[in-house]
Amino acid sequence: QSATTAATFFSSAASLVTRSATSSAPQNSPAPRTSQGMTIATFDDVEAEFEAFDDWDDRYRLIIALGQALPPMDPALKTDANKVRGCASQVWLHPGFDGTRLHFTADSDAAIVKGLVALVLMLADGRRPAEIDTAGIKARLDGLGLSRHLSSNRTQGLASMIARIGDLAGQVA
Repeated sequence: QSATTAATFFSSAASLVTRSATSSAPQNSPAPRTSQGMTIATFDDVEAEFEAFDDWDDRYRLIIALGQALPPMDPALKTDANKVRGCASQVWLHPGFDGTRLHFTADSDAAIVKGLVALVLMLADGRRPAEIDTAGIKARLDGLGLSRHLSSNRTQGLASMIARIGDLAGQVA
């Protein structure tokens, strides 16, 4: 199921990223679209949108929309073992391994953090364990300028998510 969920991670089509940061859109909202109407499916798409936006409010809306597009996580997977330590918000990350590639199911109780989780998964999900490069993930995220615009707690939580994915990859490598 994780592999199927990961394969459809951002493939559904739908609305523009115009939801406000305070909206309460349902979980598993359709994948956000670029300002040109294309579905945001890759981290490269996110980078291009970040460059196109003039202000951080638009970038935050995009991050939140990415989190809303995450497939719902089975509540049974929201266990202490799947909790990411070092996050101010609650974050759960459940790994799946199909014998070749890692697939992740994740969730958070905070909209912006859930969006950050989605960004991290764009860079890690569906990769072979040996391909997961935590320094590379951090560098790609740093390229978005997140650390300059997130609180220190959120920045630390992001680092904890990346480290947890690296740990999980190391366990199956």
